[in-house]
Amino acid sequence: MELRQLRYFVTVAEELHFGRAAERLHIAQPAVSQQVRRLERELKVQLLDRSPRRVRLTEAGQRFLPAARGVLIAADQARASVADLAGARAEVFRLGTVTGLGTRLDAILDAFAERLPQVRIELVTLPVRERLAQVADGRLDAAFVRAPAAEDSPGLAYLRAWDDPLVAALPARHPLAAHETVHLTDLASVPLRMTERRNHPALVDLVLMSCRRAGFEPVPAPTAATLQDNLAAIGTATAMWTVIYAANADQVHNPRVAFRPFADGGLSLPIAVALRAGTDSPSSELLRDLLAKEAAR
Repeated sequence: MELRQLRYFVTVAEELHFGRAAERLHIAQPAVSQQVRRLERELKVQLLDRSPRRVRLTEAGQRFLPAARGVLIAADQARASVADLAGARAEVFRLGTVTGLGTRLDAILDAFAERLPQVRIELVTLPVRERLAQVADGRLDAAFVRAPAAEDSPGLAYLRAWDDPLVAALPARHPLAAHETVHLTDLASVPLRMTERRNHPALVDLVLMSCRRAGFEPVPAPTAATLQDNLAAIGTATAMWTVIYAANADQVHNPRVAFRPFADGGLSLPIAVALRAGTDSPSSELLRDLLAKEAAR
């Protein structure tokens, strides 16, 4: 049982919504869901009753919540008792994040905790332009970014991390859900439900250009502010589709939605970490080492 698991559970219990909890914690929603499920496996009870539309505490969750809060309060009090001694040595590494990092972000956080325990990682979620601007002016130490364009970011260096594969999300009852993979051309007549381009330009551009290369213009469907809302709409069995990072899909438990890989090579977006050019610190060196190992896989 880890303190972060308790903190994630308490935040979800207070919000009764995984998306809002993730926003409060400044991390990706799948990471919250994953850690809460790990806590449930450790305790061998279900703490939360999940449905596509709402989250509720189970009886076990109601009993566990006061105890979890008590542990977190005790941990904060223990930190405060030595804060004046540790303050001079503590280092904060501010890292901009994106959705869909899944277990890879957990691995990075675990590596920092093991190899640089004096460094506190502060995760920050911002739109991509602001994320890069804050790396450039020093407010962020580093930031994840998808499909980076180095020519648009003078003064920044990019460390290649990995390629994030995308899968199609469509109603579980749709005929295409019976296939192991889907071709883009199979989706030509099915309305495409995407986020607005300003929210994720690299993703929207990739999907639209891929559809055009396949010989069709996608039929537009209404947009939604969050992926959770898009998946809830698709789960109503209305004929629609969207894309989702495979790492995110692995954490979604919605029997009304089917996730299928794309055939013919699939779709993916490269992901990198932006640093100020010339940055040199133990934290940045550790991050370089971790990303080099991921890129070599």
